[in-house]
Amino acid sequence: MAILLFIPLLLCIHLQANTAIDPELTQFLKRTIQSSDSFNDQYDAEVWIVRQSTPLKRYIKDPKKRIKLLKKIHFYARKANLNPDVVLALIQIESAFNHFAISRVGAQGLMQVMPFWKKEIGRTSDNLTDIDTNLSYGTRILQYYLKREKNRGGLAMALARYHGSYPKTYYSEKVMGAWKRKWESDFIGH
Repeated sequence: MAILLFIPLLLCIHLQANTAIDPELTQFLKRTIQSSDSFNDQYDAEVWIVRQSTPLKRYIKDPKKRIKLLKKIHFYARKANLNPDVVLALIQIESAFNHFAISRVGAQGLMQVMPFWKKEIGRTSDNLTDIDTNLSYGTRILQYYLKREKNRGGLAMALARYHGSYPKTYYSEKVMGAWKRKWESDFIGH
């Protein structure tokens, strides 16, 4: 499964200007994209899913599709050691939960992953609009940037790198604002 990261116009232009793709990130993706349920127990699952289903209803009307997507988001976020609530906020900002979304620069899917990543990690046949593929790529890319920024700017700078707007924080502020307003849950079991 592979998921490509959305990189905005600035990063796309930057990369097309013969700037080398981060080889460390490429290797990280190759090692980590390859799925145990992510919840500790059934009660934890129900509490988180019910909590997050309400704001997601605006984007996905069908309750079965909502629950299925929430389970996948939770699974891939936890697999990448990310807070699933932050991933929900990022997806809201990137694609408004449209897994067929394609940006004007070619980024695809829920987490808006750029197609060049498929070639970089040797998985050219991956479909970036496939939910599992997209979540796998996107969460691992964010995980990598979060590790990279652990002792510097933390989540804000990791999100800026994900978006390609580093060191500016306007994108990070949008995602973190959505997280705080809509997706942040007090539930520890996730």
